Amino acid sequence: MSQRNTLVRSLHDIGLAAWFGGSLMGAVGLNGAAATVKDPKERIPVATAGWKRWAPVQLAAFVAHGVGGAGLILGNEARLAGQPEARANTAVKLAFTFVAVSSSVYSGFLGAQMAAHAGQGAQGVTEPSSASSSELASAQAQRQRPVASWMKRTSQSQPPRSSRRFG
Repeated sequence: MSQRNTLVRSLHDIGLAAWFGGSLMGAVGLNGAAATVKDPKERIPVATAGWKRWAPVQLAAFVAHGVGGAGLILGNEARLAGQPEARANTAVKLAFTFVAVSSSVYSGFLGAQMAAHAGQGAQGVTEPSSASSSELASAQAQRQRPVASWMKRTSQSQPPRSSRRFG
């Protein structure tokens, strides 16, 4: 008999939606808006204040997504035990989730490094100015690098080829 697992599915999906949506809005909206602040020395502090307000919500989203995911795994124990494909799918999802959480945590670490040098001013939240120290410029460059490399790989990749023919 199949189970709905409505609560854990909702936690899983709402947690992921809040995490992704909030992070996307922060990266595009908050950082973009902070880059337009007239005083370059206020740009990083404005972005930092917004990200600090978001951090508890992001933590709650991580927890909701994790609790929901664990609940789904526990609710589907029999299916996972009997279907190797379902186990493989779950392992891949866990790996992606681990990489995404690690990336979010690392981004927060870089943000804290940038905040420590915020008074130096910057061209943008992720773009150093000529007056930026090497520490600030390094944190800003590292914060840009994962997105830029992902976009480059995505734009250059070929669609995956399947060994099966669907017909």
